[in-house]
Amino acid sequence: MFENLYNRFSNDIGIDLGTANTLVYLRGHGIIINEPSIVALNTKTGRIVAVGAAAKEMLGRTPSHIKAIHPVVDGVISDFEVTEEMLSYLVTKAEKISKKFFRPRVVVGVPSGITNVEHRAVYDAAKSAGAREVYIIEEPMAAAIGIRLPIKEPVGSMIIDIGGGTTDIAVISLSGVVQAKSLKLAGDKMNQDIIIYLRNEFKLLVGEKTSEEIKLALGSAGPGEKMETKVKGRDLITGLPREIMITDSDIRHAIADSVTAIVDAVREVLETTPPEIMADVMNRGMYIAGGGAMIRGLDKMLLDAFKIPVYVADDPLSAVARGCGIVLEDITKYREVLVSDHDTLPLR
Repeated sequence: MFENLYNRFSNDIGIDLGTANTLVYLRGHGIIINEPSIVALNTKTGRIVAVGAAAKEMLGRTPSHIKAIHPVVDGVISDFEVTEEMLSYLVTKAEKISKKFFRPRVVVGVPSGITNVEHRAVYDAAKSAGAREVYIIEEPMAAAIGIRLPIKEPVGSMIIDIGGGTTDIAVISLSGVVQAKSLKLAGDKMNQDIIIYLRNEFKLLVGEKTSEEIKLALGSAGPGEKMETKVKGRDLITGLPREIMITDSDIRHAIADSVTAIVDAVREVLETTPPEIMADVMNRGMYIAGGGAMIRGLDKMLLDAFKIPVYVADDPLSAVARGCGIVLEDITKYREVLVSDHDTLPLR
């Protein structure tokens, strides 16, 4: 009776706690927040200046006493207090949309393969941010649920979730992960690849925000329509401002090693997948989710490499958040897919 009362008079919130972006799903409203995982901190006062999009605007433009911090690095919490502040801000923002009497239940998506200590950090941060109950789900599982793969059936499904800090590759069957691999290599690493390439090839220094804009405009895994864009930065030789024109071929060359590493990781997972499930994957194909799914030509590269159909999820950026939302609709039904280590995570 009390459980029904709690559920009726409290919010259910799903959070995709990503390295690059954090998405928040509110039951009954859908995805209500999609903000960069960045916090601007005043080091003199120790107070938070801005969170999310407002903090991202400050990247590379702050005075010495204000720092733009990424509290989540490679999919795990690197600064507990700042992450707690960010989650508190997001939960409060969600609660304003639908005010309820009790504190919310929260489902948080985390990368596969993180340690119990890292799980505990996420659990404690969400609790401290105001959650009544905290449930943790691995991101590839959440993404598979979000794009409606039949995870509970005795049939193999393969998901490749390319985020900002990590790439999670998983083969799922009967609500469990059969084979998985997590790489600390994804969108942010490609941004760094572009910065290094422009510095080495053109002697031009650009910032993190500019490199991400270049990746979104020109990033591709294979040849396609010719594209080009102007890039402004600082000339490393003269120290003065300079503008150059770069093409999609330049950026393809810059991120080639990272893309190849992802393809190699997919190969490793396939090589260790049981033959019956491999047959399912060959028939049903593999699915790409996350922001990295929008790299042009990546699906074709995987198809050419493995001769298995490759599908890019609809709205791949929100797949994990949507999966968290589906779990929230019926936690009892999806309880077995949640991470539950009773030594460290006393989940109900």
